[in-house]
Amino acid sequence: MGAFLDRPKTDKVTEKGFGNGLRYGVSSMQGWRLEMEDAHCAVLGINGLTDWSFFAVFDGHAGRRVSAHSAANLLESIIQSDDFKNHAEDSAKTSNGKSSSEKVADGIREGFLKLDEKMKKLPEVVSGEDKSGSTAVCAIISPTHFFLANCGDSRAVLSRSGKAHFSTQDHKPANPKEKERIQRAGGSVTIQRVNGSLAVSRALGDYDYKQVVGRGPCEQLISPEPDLTVKARDPEHDEFLILACDGVWDVMNNDDLCSFVNYQLSIQPDLELVASSIIDTCLHKGSKDNISVVLIVFPGAPSISEEAQKNDQECNRVLEEHIKALLNLNANMSISCIIDNLISEKIPNLPPGGGLEAKRTVIDEIYKKLRPPVDKAEDTSGDSSD
Repeated sequence: MGAFLDRPKTDKVTEKGFGNGLRYGVSSMQGWRLEMEDAHCAVLGINGLTDWSFFAVFDGHAGRRVSAHSAANLLESIIQSDDFKNHAEDSAKTSNGKSSSEKVADGIREGFLKLDEKMKKLPEVVSGEDKSGSTAVCAIISPTHFFLANCGDSRAVLSRSGKAHFSTQDHKPANPKEKERIQRAGGSVTIQRVNGSLAVSRALGDYDYKQVVGRGPCEQLISPEPDLTVKARDPEHDEFLILACDGVWDVMNNDDLCSFVNYQLSIQPDLELVASSIIDTCLHKGSKDNISVVLIVFPGAPSISEEAQKNDQECNRVLEEHIKALLNLNANMSISCIIDNLISEKIPNLPPGGGLEAKRTVIDEIYKKLRPPVDKAEDTSGDSSD
């Protein structure tokens, strides 16, 4: 069920970009896990569809082979499907029967299933050396539509008009629909896990759970089939789309994260920093998993607010005053005791949805400035304030 390091690895992989009328920022961190098994993908311009974009997050387990391979190959598998190739350019149109956008969604589903079938033939999988699996959440964004696909418990959330407007639904073994499929395939759900072991009910890879004779790929203990959602874009009100692994959702709900991102976008323009602030906040809220997030921002997103920036600076000033007062009482007070004292205070202007944990980096910097560590072995960066 996963082992942990003595201290989290807090180095981040980040990137950002812009095009097709959107901006994006990415950040990921190994955190407390023994390995980094997450992967991600960000592509502006899809194989002839230059005004389309693709973003995805993959959360691996039992190794990183499947998550890495999926990040490198899922988009190609999707765009090679006949439904995607034949209907993408007309996706904004509707004809008799299924709309073109629904056919594109069928192509995305087919891309998932074909990728899963191909990975089964990888030498490491055939030999039994690799038994890894991966959740996947992806967004294909056309000029008119969002195509959202999720397989497992990574999640996509769309913020529209200042609040969480839509989110994908996690695939957990205890969900009635998932549990029914698992039991029909001869499995069980124990301690909310498939056969007492796997915490997700759909994933790419995990081929040990896909060997029930006489049942199709979507009828196995673990299904590679994604749920697909097609949503028309609302250029005036769409603000941002978040794709993240459960290392984020374990400690922040949809509404809190949307509030936090809205606030961050009002105080800083750099999306790498905004994405990194999500990662840091989740770590300090107690996330013990790998943490990865892709943030896609649209023209309707909040712009920089001088008032929000002033409030943020005021919050930092008040924090410094409190920390200085505490150190005046006890110059050797630990950072953990500082945090405990700050929790009991009513600090004004803390980031909505993030709370005091969202200011942990600021608190560490103030603490080190006011009380330089005398012991070089002292390192507070991995402490958790929960």
